[in-house]
Amino acid sequence: MLLKKQTVWLLTMLSLVVVLSVYYITSPEQKSNELTAVQQKPKDQNKGKTKTESKNGKSVVSSVAGDAAFEELRMKQEDTRSEKKQNLTNELASTDLPADKRSEVKDQMDKLNQTAQKEELLETFIKTMGYDDVLVRADGAKVIVTVKAKKKPSATEANKIMLEVKKEIDETNYVAVEYQPSK
Repeated sequence: MLLKKQTVWLLTMLSLVVVLSVYYITSPEQKSNELTAVQQKPKDQNKGKTKTESKNGKSVVSSVAGDAAFEELRMKQEDTRSEKKQNLTNELASTDLPADKRSEVKDQMDKLNQTAQKEELLETFIKTMGYDDVLVRADGAKVIVTVKAKKKPSATEANKIMLEVKKEIDETNYVAVEYQPSK
């Protein structure tokens, strides 16, 4: 009888470890603000630089990686996507939903997650092509890529970006590459 209790205890602990591991892997990355506090001055004073103070009181000056407009668009995109996910989660939680509708809602949630992952992957890949910042917005069959660079990209570079987007996002029919000059 003691052996059965130990086996049950061991299996319970192993299942707890597995559940926590899956939760850790699938949870969004948490950003810690304990190490630094960022203070931005008006652009006319520091010309695109950000002053960061560490805990020991020393300040470090670094250039701003992204533009405020890019970040605002990213936040709006993330907000609308999370709102859609919340609506789908609420719909999925309703008890009177038939099994086929539940499956459709779950597929829609999976598609939203896959789209977000593909956008992030494309942004990273296109940044490695030498651009200062990239924003990819996929909305159904329409994908808009906004690149920020010091020089205007040529038609061949825009074509490379379009080919990569079509390779990554299969169901797209329309890909537009927009240019914003870097400051």
